[in-house]
Amino acid sequence: MKTLILNGSPRANGDTALLVEKLVNALEGESHIVNAYRCNISPCVDCRFCRKNYGCAIHDEMQEVYSYIQICDNIVIASPIYFSELTGRLLDVGSRLQRYFCARFFRNETPIPKSKKGAVILVGGGDGHIEKPYETACTLLHHMNCYNIHDVVYSHNTNERSAVQDEKVLCGINSIARFLAVNSYRL
Repeated sequence: MKTLILNGSPRANGDTALLVEKLVNALEGESHIVNAYRCNISPCVDCRFCRKNYGCAIHDEMQEVYSYIQICDNIVIASPIYFSELTGRLLDVGSRLQRYFCARFFRNETPIPKSKKGAVILVGGGDGHIEKPYETACTLLHHMNCYNIHDVVYSHNTNERSAVQDEKVLCGINSIARFLAVNSYRL
C-alpha cells in the first residue's frame, strides 16, 4: 500500500505535523509526505499548456508528486486552518492539479486511471468551522481520483490544547489508518 500525504503545515513540529507522524506510524506500507512549506513546488500560473498538452510546463518537484499520484493507493490532505481555509502553500501545491482538470475537461482524457481512497485531517485553534477547508480538500482529492473519502478528522481548540492530547482525534487518526488499509477502492 502506498500513501501520499500532502502536509500543509509551515511548522515542522506543529500540531498538523505531529498528527501526520501519528498517521504514518499507524499506516501499513509506504508513505510519501510532501511538505508544502519545504518543497520546491511553484503555484499554477495559468499558462494553459495543459489544456492542449499532457503534463505541466513548470518543471519542479511537482513532477515527482505527479508520478506518485499515478501509483499510490491513498491520498491524505493534512492542514492547519488559516482564515477558514487550507494554508496558502498547500493551495499553491493544489493549484498544480489543474493539469488533471484540463486533461479531463478539455482533452477528454482520464489522467489518473487508478482510483484511490482519501482522507482529510484539519487542525485549528478557531471557532470550529471546517466546512470550507474540508470542501476544498475534497475537491483536490476528487481531481486525484479519490471519491471514497474517510470522514474528516479535526482537532479544534489547539490554541489551548495540543492536537496529540485530543483522544477523539487520535482515535480518528487510527480510524483513517484502518480505512486506508482495506483493499483499495475501485469504481
